[in-house]
Amino acid sequence: MIILHTSDLHIGKRLMDRERLPEQIAALGEIAEICDREGVDVVLIAGDVFDTYLPSAEAEDVFFSAVKRLAERGRAVVIVSGNHDDGVRLGAAQPLAEEQGIYIFGNRPRRVRCNSDRRVHPAESGEHYLVLACGDERVYINALPYPNEARFREEKTDESFSDRMRRWIARGDEGYDGKMPHILLSHLFVAGGRTSESERNIDLGGARAVPMNVLPDYGYVALGHLHRRQQLGNNVVYSGSILQYSFDETNTQKSVMLLTTTGSDISFREIPLTAGKKLLRLEATDVAGAIDLLGRYPDAFIELTLSLKQPLTAAETASLREANEGLVSLVIRVSTSGDAQSFVSRVRMGAEELFDAFYRTMYNDEASPEMKAAFLSLLEEEA
Repeated sequence: MIILHTSDLHIGKRLMDRERLPEQIAALGEIAEICDREGVDVVLIAGDVFDTYLPSAEAEDVFFSAVKRLAERGRAVVIVSGNHDDGVRLGAAQPLAEEQGIYIFGNRPRRVRCNSDRRVHPAESGEHYLVLACGDERVYINALPYPNEARFREEKTDESFSDRMRRWIARGDEGYDGKMPHILLSHLFVAGGRTSESERNIDLGGARAVPMNVLPDYGYVALGHLHRRQQLGNNVVYSGSILQYSFDETNTQKSVMLLTTTGSDISFREIPLTAGKKLLRLEATDVAGAIDLLGRYPDAFIELTLSLKQPLTAAETASLREANEGLVSLVIRVSTSGDAQSFVSRVRMGAEELFDAFYRTMYNDEASPEMKAAFLSLLEEEA
């Protein structure tokens, strides 16, 4: 079978005050074109379909239109919910979605109805797994949505998160016979993964980091959560987000992964995505130079750092905005007598940095790792 792995669509996500739905539509259209061109049988979406628990009607319209297009030509689409998704809400459409070859694993365990009405169809299903068939070929998918105690209706105990993960992964392998290609499809943070600024502080002080030795060392582990495409070990792959969502991804090539099954083996390769605007970080030391620089990138979103000897005037600020409507962030550094002062909004700080700053202000001391992890864990549950 030919299988496409993508993740972190974040439909509805904005860049500050800039709408990005048109770019998301273009990227999803490009993925559908790749599916047609490469003869894809199965599409895997590893979570964070939406950017918020309550997406706008426009965002939902984009999703339903895109996923229906992905399921054309008899393809199957398998989706797990991410930490930005309301798993129950995402899975509510499952009875209708199944008729289109779309199988959603949210927070409510549910068996998929097995039938052979479509070219690629469920041959076997459990509450946490799915076996897809295409002719004589089979592929086993262990579908693990963003894992936490609430999803599994479990009380918090002294059991480590690693041990819980082992149990949850084993639960999804209860139907695996070891003879067909195996894919673990999930949305989680693996220790050693590289984050970017567009993600919330997701390592939770290490409390929610999944060790590599918990994951299967066979088959393919198709992950979402981290926005940079990256491979950990031989078979653990983050496909990355479909667009650049933060300025530290300036030099990051967005892509999808294409898997090919041969017997029980799985090979994979990267296919670049070209849709969407590039995000650039630019620097200048005077307004005239900055205006010239901005004019070179008319189709990008830009964060400009301007090092000056005196603050900008209102007229100069307006001229910078007029030079490129894609200028979304302006960082001014003013130096007087050789002493540089940076005026950077705390909006640029992550949750952990904000908590550290608040704690130091209140108590003139550093927060303990245990307290920081507890705070971030609560923040995650509210996300």
